[in-house]
Amino acid sequence: MHRGLGRGAPVRVLYQIPSLETVYAARFIYEGYKDAFEDLGHAFRPFTSNDDLRTVLDEFRPDMLISSLNFYNLKFLDLEQLRPYRERGLVLFNQIRPWQRQAHQPGAGGLAEATDLVRLIKDGLAGDVFFHYMEQDDPAMDGFTRETGYPFHTVLLAANRKRFFYDPDPNFAAQVSFVGSYLPDKRDFLRRHVLPLQARYDVKLYGSDWTAGDRLLGYVQKAGQFFNIDPLKRVRGLKLGLDDERKVYSSSLISLNVHEEHQRRYGGDFNERTLKIMASGGFEICDDIRVLRRYFDENELVIARDTADWFEKIEYFVRNPDRRTAYIEAGRQKVLAHHTYHNRMAQLIGLREALGGPVGARLPRIR
Repeated sequence: MHRGLGRGAPVRVLYQIPSLETVYAARFIYEGYKDAFEDLGHAFRPFTSNDDLRTVLDEFRPDMLISSLNFYNLKFLDLEQLRPYRERGLVLFNQIRPWQRQAHQPGAGGLAEATDLVRLIKDGLAGDVFFHYMEQDDPAMDGFTRETGYPFHTVLLAANRKRFFYDPDPNFAAQVSFVGSYLPDKRDFLRRHVLPLQARYDVKLYGSDWTAGDRLLGYVQKAGQFFNIDPLKRVRGLKLGLDDERKVYSSSLISLNVHEEHQRRYGGDFNERTLKIMASGGFEICDDIRVLRRYFDENELVIARDTADWFEKIEYFVRNPDRRTAYIEAGRQKVLAHHTYHNRMAQLIGLREALGGPVGARLPRIR
């Protein structure tokens, strides 16, 4: 137990993840929070599309409910039904998307354009604490507090520190490895920066959507998740277990980290993999995400500035593997000290405690 990060009495945490079968980032974020809360003696339970909300609330009696404010989650989360529980002390945390539309971002626009969601926030139904991965001064969040009357908090992604593998495993040895899905917003970069490496180095690739067949199953699975059709939700599983993923990082000479195109262009947030590689004792070469320089200096994380720099850095560290050691140790120490889900858990508990005062004071806008 790491009691130093715990604050006050144990809490009971309900975490909404509509489908535990997902193979994408939401699954790993859920696992990170679950391991952190449970490791520190708190009760933790998922709330999925198969659960009845009132039954779960009455039986589990959560102190905190962590969700994301989007129409998919709201299919299964009745905000009106939460009202009496919030009045009795339940604190609703909701992750929000950027307030302003980000250039080149696929899918939904900024939260400001989602007028139904904005109304839920203004009416007090959407939550007590709102958070995002982005910084307080990020232009993409400009206008949220002014328009809604609520502050938002920066709660970064993190590494799961429950298990680590520092000793190389020969089953996962490679000169270069990449763990990640072949997502549409990454494919161009992967085609130009990762796949060509196979002609020169020992490269191992792990993840979902790398074949047409797997992508087809992915569409079937997403339909099953959206319409809550249980057999369809289970047509795919993780290609690489959480323990094996850590072994990949500790066993590879170089672990590559690739973000989505809109993240590179905008630069306001970074992925969980950035931190997982370093926490596992791996050596990372990362694409250029502007905000990373707020958290890691040039002695802790190797960032490739452009395409030429990307290939040059890979070649340099393949030829000079001893030069990786200082980066590995510095990066690991930074992440384990400041960027684990234990840190994020303590931050969320602190935000709950900071609300303070009469319960009704948290719900000034509910009518």
